[in-house]
Amino acid sequence: VYAEVKDLDETTRMQYVDLYFWLVGDILLKTDKMSMAHSLESRVPFLDRRVFDVSATIPTPLKANETQTKLTLREASERAIPKDWAQKEKLGFPVPVVNWLRQDRYYNQVKEWFTGDIAREFFNTDELVRLLDEHKAGADRSRKIWIVYMFLMWYKIYFVDKTVPEKPKAR
Repeated sequence: VYAEVKDLDETTRMQYVDLYFWLVGDILLKTDKMSMAHSLESRVPFLDRRVFDVSATIPTPLKANETQTKLTLREASERAIPKDWAQKEKLGFPVPVVNWLRQDRYYNQVKEWFTGDIAREFFNTDELVRLLDEHKAGADRSRKIWIVYMFLMWYKIYFVDKTVPEKPKAR
């Protein structure tokens, strides 16, 4: 897909790839699933064909630079909303894992997994608890903690509990 637009500038090429992969296979899919799961109607106004067609005519230097994205959109937005809102850094849909892991409820839940039998099969549990304690004390270790925690849950489900039904055997 990237090669299909080899004559365009680098930013536009990346946007093209995003349009065909990231939007469809990730962000729009998540929005659709979560809104439907909670009986919400969701709209993606910037994907309206007329808006998209106009934005496609904007030269790349007016779209983004080395320090900021959505330059034209931000400038236009300042006419309708406060400047600090229009200039706010892009966040996406962050999940507050960093904060959750500092709360006693979730800290204790993860610590129980990190000191359990499954964790001992694969990890130095003292090191896992150290990571968890460092995180609770203020250092951000959330990514490592979350990866190990998800691995332990996955392993328990698929190899210990074997709760996933097996494929039916051919007759």
